[in-house]
Order: sequence, then structure tokens, then C-alpha cells
Amino acid sequence: MRTSALYLRTIIFGINDSLVSTVGFLAGISVAGVPRSIIVLTGIIYALVEAFSMAMGDFLSEESAEEYIKKANVSDRPSVIAAIFMFMSCVFASLIPLVPYIIFTAGTALIVSICLSVLSLFIVGMISARFSRLPVLWRGVRMASLGGAAIVMGVAIGSFMPIV
Repeated sequence: MRTSALYLRTIIFGINDSLVSTVGFLAGISVAGVPRSIIVLTGIIYALVEAFSMAMGDFLSEESAEEYIKKANVSDRPSVIAAIFMFMSCVFASLIPLVPYIIFTAGTALIVSICLSVLSLFIVGMISARFSRLPVLWRGVRMASLGGAAIVMGVAIGSFMPIV
């Protein structure tokens, strides 16, 4: 039971973090007037670096927590599997806000990217609640709202920062 909870936490965290940070980042540079090709390039770099960073952070923090609890070295296997889940969930989730910039012009892509990301956050919140047997609608709204705040932050920063 403990390991499955670890994997669920890792997947939900990876999806949420990657969706929120990627859409906020892309929205911010999009409203700043950065060319679409640069948005796509930086989005791909950002998504892969973030996925690797999150996977390593998940591995190290989970292993450290287990060693703290047991006061001894622990098996790396669950932490390695969780790190793989983290990497995959981050890469997959980052595609949701990134793909619209590959398909559409920057203005249309911004709107589609934000809408798809907020909808995805809502769905992930509902799925997470379903696993935990918590209020599904409320959890979806909560996750979408919190993610929306990061999007607003990215747009606000991009709107006020000139391209240097």
C-alpha cells in the first residue's frame, strides 16, 4: 500500500508541477512577444530539463525520507521506479501546453495552451480525488484554480518585462 501511494503521489505531483510551470513559462514568454520558434525551442528544453530535475529530486528526497525513517540504507528500487514515473509524467504533461505552439500561431496557441492546461489540471484533480475517495468536483476545481494562479503570474510577468 505504501509503495502504490508513493507512485500515485509522484505521478500527480509530476503532472501538476509540469503542467503549471510549463504553461506559466510558455504563456509568459508568449505574451512578451517572443517568436513562436523560440517559444517551442525553449519549451522543449524547459520540459526535458524540468522532467530530469524533478525525477532526480523525487529520487533523492524519497530515498532520504526512507533512510530517515529506518535509520539505515534502504533499497533504491522504489525510489528509482518513482523517479521514472516522475520523469514520464513531467514529459507527458509538458506536451499539453507545448503542442499548441507547434500547431497554431502564437496568439491562438496561448489561448489553446492555457485552456487545455486548466482543463487537464481539473481532470487530474478529479482523478486524484477519486483514488482517495474525496470530493471529486471540489478537488478538480481546487487544482485548476491553483494552477491558474501560476498561469496568471506567468502572463503578468511576461506582460511587464520587455524583451532585451
